[in-house]
Amino acid sequence: MASSSSKAAALAALLFSLLVTYGSCARPVSFNASAFTADPNWEAARATWYGAPTGAGPDDDGGACGFKNVNLPPFSAMTSCGNEPLFKDGKGCGSCYQIRCTNHAACSGNPETVIITDMNYYPVAKYHFDLSGTAFGAMAKPGRSDELRHAGIIDIQFKRVPCNYPGQKVTFHVEEGSNAVYLAVLVEFEDGDGDVVQVDLMEANSGSWAPMRESWGSIWRMDSNHRLQAPFSLRITNESGKQLVASNVIPADWVPNTYYRSIIQY
Repeated sequence: MASSSSKAAALAALLFSLLVTYGSCARPVSFNASAFTADPNWEAARATWYGAPTGAGPDDDGGACGFKNVNLPPFSAMTSCGNEPLFKDGKGCGSCYQIRCTNHAACSGNPETVIITDMNYYPVAKYHFDLSGTAFGAMAKPGRSDELRHAGIIDIQFKRVPCNYPGQKVTFHVEEGSNAVYLAVLVEFEDGDGDVVQVDLMEANSGSWAPMRESWGSIWRMDSNHRLQAPFSLRITNESGKQLVASNVIPADWVPNTYYRSIIQY
C-alpha cells in the first residue's frame, strides 16, 4: 500500500496537471489600441473639472497637446486633461473616450465623448480625467449641470472609442517660428484612433522619408542641416500602426501660423 506521503504527492501532481492543462485564470492578453477600442467593458476613473463652468478648460488652445480653438467645433469644448496613462507623453493627444457617471444624484448615466487635449499633472486616481466645465456638466441630468459641477470630484466610468470628425480631413498647422531649416507641424482631426505616434517628412524631389521628432503634444518638428525643399509630403502613423500619406500637403510657398488641410482621413 502506498504511503500517505506518496498519495499526497500524487494528488498534488494531478492538481498541478489540471491547472496547467485548463488554467485557473484566463490566459494573459496583450491588448493593442484596436482591442482596447473594441472592448465593451467600462473602466473606473475619477473626474474633476477646471476653467469656466461652461468653458473648454483653456478656451483658445489645447494646453500640452498644442491644439487650437478647442472651444470651437469640432472639439466644441468637450475636452479633457488626461494623466499619463491617458496622455501617454503626448502620444495620447487627440484620443477619444466615452465617459459617464452614475454615483451622484445629478448624473444622467448617459455616455458623453471627450477628447484628450491636455496633460493632468496632479492625478487623484489611476485614471483621472480633468474635464472642461462643459464636458463635466454634460454628464448631468437636464438642468442639473451646476449641481454636478458643485460635487467637484466624482467617480466615473470610461472607455476608449473611435474618433469621428464628420466632414473633416487630417489637418496640419505649420507652427509659428518655422523657417527654412526648422519645420514644426501640429497634426489634428484624425478619425479612428485620433492620435499620432510618428510623423515622417518627404522633401520635394527627395524620394525618401525622414522621421520628424515629437516636439511636444501633437506637434512634430524637423531640425535640418540644410534648407528644406518644399512642397512637403507628410506620412502619419497612428497607435494601431496604420499609415496615411498626405502628398505635397504643405506647398512651396508655405508660411508659418497657417493651416494646410489634406484630402486624407482614416
